[in-house]
Amino acid sequence: MLQKTPTQNSTKELSFEDFKAEVLADYKIAKISRECSLLGRREVLTGKAKFGIFGDGKEVPQLAMAKAFKKGDFRSGYYRDQTFMMAIGKLTPQQFFAGLYAHTDIEVEPMSAGRQMGGHFATHSLNEDGSWKNLTEQYNSSADISPTAGQMPRLLGLAQASKIYRNEKSVKHKTNFSNKGNEVAWGTIGNASTSEGLFFETINAAGVLQVPMIMNVWDDEYGISVHARHQTTKESISEILKGFQRDNDANGYEIFVVNGWDYVQLIDIYGKASKIAREEHVPVLIHVKELTQPQGHSTSGSHERYKDKDRLLWEKEHDCITQMRKWILDFELETENGEVLRFVDSEEEIILLEKDAKKIVTSAKRNAWNAYNNELKAELSIAAKLLERVAVKSQNGAFITKYKNDLEKIAEPIRKDILIATRKVLRYLKDEHFAEKIELQNFIKSTINDAALKYSSHLLSENSFSALNVPHKEPEFSQEKNLVDARIIMRDNFDAILNKHPEVVIFGEDAGFIGDVNQGLEGLQEKYGDIRIADTGIREATIIGQGIGLAMRGLRPIAEIQYLDYLLYALQIMSDDLATLHYRTFGKQKAPLIVRTRGHRLEGIWHAGSPMGGIINNVRGIHVLVPRNMTKAAGFYNTLLDGDEPAIVIECLNGYRLKEELPLNLGEFKTPIGFVETVKEGTDITIVSYGSTLRIVEEVALDLQQVGIDIEIIDAQSLLPFDINNDCVKSLAKTNKLLVIDEDVPGGASAYLLQEILEKQDGYQHLDSKPSTLAAKAHRPAYGTDGDYFSKPSAEDIFEKIYEIMHESNPTKFKSLY
Repeated sequence: MLQKTPTQNSTKELSFEDFKAEVLADYKIAKISRECSLLGRREVLTGKAKFGIFGDGKEVPQLAMAKAFKKGDFRSGYYRDQTFMMAIGKLTPQQFFAGLYAHTDIEVEPMSAGRQMGGHFATHSLNEDGSWKNLTEQYNSSADISPTAGQMPRLLGLAQASKIYRNEKSVKHKTNFSNKGNEVAWGTIGNASTSEGLFFETINAAGVLQVPMIMNVWDDEYGISVHARHQTTKESISEILKGFQRDNDANGYEIFVVNGWDYVQLIDIYGKASKIAREEHVPVLIHVKELTQPQGHSTSGSHERYKDKDRLLWEKEHDCITQMRKWILDFELETENGEVLRFVDSEEEIILLEKDAKKIVTSAKRNAWNAYNNELKAELSIAAKLLERVAVKSQNGAFITKYKNDLEKIAEPIRKDILIATRKVLRYLKDEHFAEKIELQNFIKSTINDAALKYSSHLLSENSFSALNVPHKEPEFSQEKNLVDARIIMRDNFDAILNKHPEVVIFGEDAGFIGDVNQGLEGLQEKYGDIRIADTGIREATIIGQGIGLAMRGLRPIAEIQYLDYLLYALQIMSDDLATLHYRTFGKQKAPLIVRTRGHRLEGIWHAGSPMGGIINNVRGIHVLVPRNMTKAAGFYNTLLDGDEPAIVIECLNGYRLKEELPLNLGEFKTPIGFVETVKEGTDITIVSYGSTLRIVEEVALDLQQVGIDIEIIDAQSLLPFDINNDCVKSLAKTNKLLVIDEDVPGGASAYLLQEILEKQDGYQHLDSKPSTLAAKAHRPAYGTDGDYFSKPSAEDIFEKIYEIMHESNPTKFKSLY
């Protein structure tokens, strides 16, 4: 097990012997990491691993970063930081290879239980029951993602959490998450990925917020095969960010530039950077130049294809490990007594150290492979023996024996091989009945069920903290109706939330000083301060990133995206990071971020979108909630804050000025997640809708009654998850007809709801008419009220669609309108 050396976080002066031991220990970690990269590539090329992307060439600066990294700190990095993880004692060589082989045991492969390719690192923030560990007592790495610069928005929130914990009195008690805000968030990125917009958006936001963030740019002059001259103005990220350098007149960044092969200078720079960020809460950029990538970008190709001979020769000479080795061999220090101190007396000492490093890695690779392969061989053996017994009893025994023999010949099996053989054999037994057949059926079912845990679990919380476990609580009202503008319900409920939950922070464009554009936060910044109710810049991706990072550090952020259409700016971060976090860490990290936005039925292309289908199909792992009014929306916020899962709440943009009854139990009533509500009972046809369109359906119901049609109206309320009680199919059993109405494009959320009801709930069994959908036109609405009328389902459209279905069912009673 690699261990972080004890002096790395110590200010105590080292004796020369201690310094020597630390230098040689660092060099050994670097060599172990390099050997892992070299042997890892070989494992990919032999087919044992699927794909490899390694940290070779970046070892020495990562050693320096590890020395400045303290318990409680967080890393938000990219997929070449294996040396750093080894240096802080959070990755062993055997775990490295277990990740390459995608071992599905979280104890063996603690980064993701085989759900992410190698190089994606995470520590465990949660206990087995889903509760938080004490994050101040451990080194923390937020779970990596592959999309370039995707780690940046989250980094902003991880850093901002320290600022909040240091300055906000209401969370001083949260000592499991922060020690007086002294934690630094460390980001790492390749030089080419600094071209991504997410990098610049985060850099700007961190400079504005002045958070303790250290941004490390590993610069090897290439992005895959493309040279820096095609990537970055002036071929230098530190040059073009000089305008961010702080001075006496304005806040900004501290910027350092250092060569990645200079061990001594790196340690000095990282110590200074850590002190500045940790004590002053000033963001720091460290541009680490003159790095190499000895094996090229990945196992997909060789860098000899795009680097000339001079560059390849330079890389060989300036390899950071080569340079560190040379420095160790050349080092001499003469004491006052004339004694010459050296790290090694001869090159033989360092050769022995290198041989030992190689031996450690070779052994780790072998042990990791045996642990992975033997587990699968044991499963294969069970299957083969079962097939052998089945073959004896079956009239198709010869065919089954061949499947058994072929299965046993596989030297390096995967679970796919086992299931292919056993499931194909089952086809030969369809007309036979004996005990071994039942045993085979049970084996297949058991294997598939076990695979669900290995490959499909933890998309959402699977413990008592799940928002789905929060009990429903109805709003209470006074005997005399107290009708108010609906936005008052939102405002007063947020007031109750902020008073009840000191860890809640709300932020977004216009959310602070003016209390959001619809006044749902009116006066709350004045009451709770500008930390808990904050304005942000116009930067949706990093607003979501702030929320993810804050939520990962024990706060309960509500990140506001002003309009639903603007959510698209942040959809990649929500999809790739937030939605997958719990899943890709096998339930070991969580970020219960609530995203607040508003949409539906206004006027114009950019303010009336309802791209629900696009959202729900990109954010599996996040609850998507579509309340029809502000009371329902407020209840969702109350529910979510009693759970531990991320969610999007989409309020109705045209509902803030409508009148609703003010509940008495603000902050306490709870709208259940995943349950539909029957808002009107009827006998002729079931109508499923949500949001603003549902109110139009309610209005149309009165007109339909005048022509003898009695509709049952179901409010979906929650799209992810949808109707976990199967109430829609119960309605269909009564009405035998179904129409799904929404304002998404055709084939969007309405198609999703139709599939849920007909296929998942088997609703088709109760239909005597073709199920239908009524959606918006395929385009976004033009500006003006007529744009809405001719683009989205109108009252007349809804009336005529329902009437048409009833006409088809009973043309005598409901004569054609056209």
